[in-house]
Amino acid sequence: MIASVAQLDDAETIGQALDYCNQKLAQSDVFFGHGTDSPWDESVQLVLHAAGLALDSSGQVVTQHIDRQTRARIDELLQKRIFDRTPLPYLIGRAWFAGLEFGCDERAIIPRSPIAELILNEFQPWYSGPEPKQLLDLCCGGGCIGLASAHYFPDLHVDLLDIDQSALTLAEENAERLGVQGRVSILQSDVFAAVANRRYDLILSNPPYVNGKDFASMPAEYRHEPERALASGEDGLDLTRRILDEAVRHLTSEGLLVVEVGNSWTTLEHAYPQLPFTWLEFEQGGHGVFVLTARELQEYKATVF
Repeated sequence: MIASVAQLDDAETIGQALDYCNQKLAQSDVFFGHGTDSPWDESVQLVLHAAGLALDSSGQVVTQHIDRQTRARIDELLQKRIFDRTPLPYLIGRAWFAGLEFGCDERAIIPRSPIAELILNEFQPWYSGPEPKQLLDLCCGGGCIGLASAHYFPDLHVDLLDIDQSALTLAEENAERLGVQGRVSILQSDVFAAVANRRYDLILSNPPYVNGKDFASMPAEYRHEPERALASGEDGLDLTRRILDEAVRHLTSEGLLVVEVGNSWTTLEHAYPQLPFTWLEFEQGGHGVFVLTARELQEYKATVF
């Protein structure tokens, strides 16, 4: 057990700084929902970042000495985390998704979608078509879903679409970070407008889906994220309705639509009782992600028109 310290100025090692931050975060009102779920995990990321150490550093770093400048950086980050309630990924400028590191700032929401697990499982058993060649990340934000797909599928071409140009600029930076920019097209678009004639084997989307009631009661950390990337009308389904209406025209015959709607999933089911949503379960946690095949969407269209 690391000896506790009363003041950060008393911390002489990485281990003591970790213990101090862990105590302060545990005693605070911060909310853990942006990639970590405990004061200790946040302390590790915060302290190692401030000390210029890799996140996968060995446990031996706890005895490493820290100087005054490092303590000052730790204190600055900790103050912003506790008193400004700034999410940690925005403070350290990076986040992890599907085992990959992404640049992260307030131009886009922080990567945290359970769709990462689906990518790592190669979209199985839900995608049954030929090896995917074309994928669309719709409402891509900083691009984590589409770019992770491009990284793990070297023969895949990916289109990243978002209405927010600042988010797309971050996505461009992340594409270069991962070295996949040669297989990625980044387009400003209101839903499918910029890809009117294109079809995809896979359409993945984490659109805005927070309803009015939930948005009003969200922890302060979420107020640092772009509102337009979270809220989507009174029932949270404004964007999802448009996706469901248009997606079938952009899927190949064996294509698959994957959409995250979070807590709005029950509202969506009530709004579309004729659609045979398949709701995914994730070993790593997360909920509110459905899949629909192109055939299911075509059959639905045939029944309502």
